[in-house]
Amino acid sequence: MPRFAQLVIGPAGCGKSTYCTTMQAHCETLRRKVDVINLDPAAEFFEYTPLADIRDLIHLDDVMEDEDIHLGPNGGLVFCLEYLQQNLNWLDTALGDIDGDYLLFDCPGQIELYSHLPIMPRVIEYMQRKWDFRFVTVFILDARFLVDSSHFLAGVLSALSAMVSLSTAHINVMTKLDLLSEQKQKYVIARYLNPDMDYFFRSGSNA
Repeated sequence: MPRFAQLVIGPAGCGKSTYCTTMQAHCETLRRKVDVINLDPAAEFFEYTPLADIRDLIHLDDVMEDEDIHLGPNGGLVFCLEYLQQNLNWLDTALGDIDGDYLLFDCPGQIELYSHLPIMPRVIEYMQRKWDFRFVTVFILDARFLVDSSHFLAGVLSALSAMVSLSTAHINVMTKLDLLSEQKQKYVIARYLNPDMDYFFRSGSNA
């Protein structure tokens, strides 16, 4: 019997963990059981209780403090996910404890993990092959990327790159729109739901 999962990705601070918390709570009101697995070894806080937490396997702080490794935050995150790829039995143990058939994977905010490094595509392929998962990637971008056209284009291209690299069903989700003023919300919705790409390219070249 197939299982279903959302791979929740996007830039750091865009609200991935909040999305997972909200989705889990919403599904509970519908009497639908949804588990969350944290795959961010740098996570400091989230409100949900994870079914499994990669920090129990490897923590970014431990990697950065290891004098034999000498890695910063970005290199450390890559190291942690490579370590996960080499220890997929940890993931097997977590997936074997699932009661339901739907999962959310709360992922790190380092975009190169999804855009051009092979780590996450290999982890996804493994779960598809062994556990018969059907994935959809949820790429989360916060509303700050809509205020400036160059940021918007960068965010859209990052989402496109991740979609091509991961080869899953894909949906983009905009968060934190409520933090914009009402005037900006109307402007943003009108401009970005019906985009004039010539305008964006002209604005980007003038930035």
